Amino acid sequence: MCRHLAYLGPDVPLRRILVEPPHSLYRQSWAPRRQRNGTVNADGFGVGWYAPDDPVPARYRQARPIWADPSFADLARVVRTGALLAAVRDTTDGSTPDESATAPYGAGDWLFSHNGAVPGWPRSVAELAEELPAEELLDIEARCDSALLWALVLHRLRSGYALGDALAETVTDVAARTEARLNLLLTDGSCIAATAWGDSLWHRLEPGHGVTVASEPYDDEPGWTEVPDRTLLLATRDGIETTPLKEPTV
Repeated sequence: MCRHLAYLGPDVPLRRILVEPPHSLYRQSWAPRRQRNGTVNADGFGVGWYAPDDPVPARYRQARPIWADPSFADLARVVRTGALLAAVRDTTDGSTPDESATAPYGAGDWLFSHNGAVPGWPRSVAELAEELPAEELLDIEARCDSALLWALVLHRLRSGYALGDALAETVTDVAARTEARLNLLLTDGSCIAATAWGDSLWHRLEPGHGVTVASEPYDDEPGWTEVPDRTLLLATRDGIETTPLKEPTV
């Protein structure tokens, strides 16, 4: 399992969102409060953020625990952004151990993360992998279930799917083949799409202060709302929309 978070709002230092809150993603790497599977997320971390006048986000990823990287402390103190996606990782068995398997994954202006696991991977979803063009299979960044999910989502995005549709169809296809936990998180810097499928997901919209979508609340302040399981969420700086996900046809 993992914990992840996406934010859209006024420009703030990375530290304001990821480190300073009392139950921040930084703390969730060793003391998550609502994680249903696994106990710590110390197998790596990553953050992707958008800069003004550049639609392609930057990414910083490491295979070490977030608390063990002194460079991140400096980065989080000085880098400001109005849009980010970040994650702390608990490795799935059989996955690549280096930072190539650490979210966020990225292509163009998209950032992606997966909180969950695909049992029986890769055999359980081999049929879906076979549907990808050969060049896209060869371009998969790492050997892990999350990287394959990203390839499936990315294929749909490049085919013209909207963010939410790309996540929803991927979840339905995978869930029809295995009892997976599929909390997916995707952003293009102006919209956040997320799925709740097997683990916790929360959101908070504060007018004038932005929107946050996260595996769990990073503080105990009011405004956090839990997303029902098997739900697709779409969020912008101005509003949030949720839709039940279709049950897979087995």
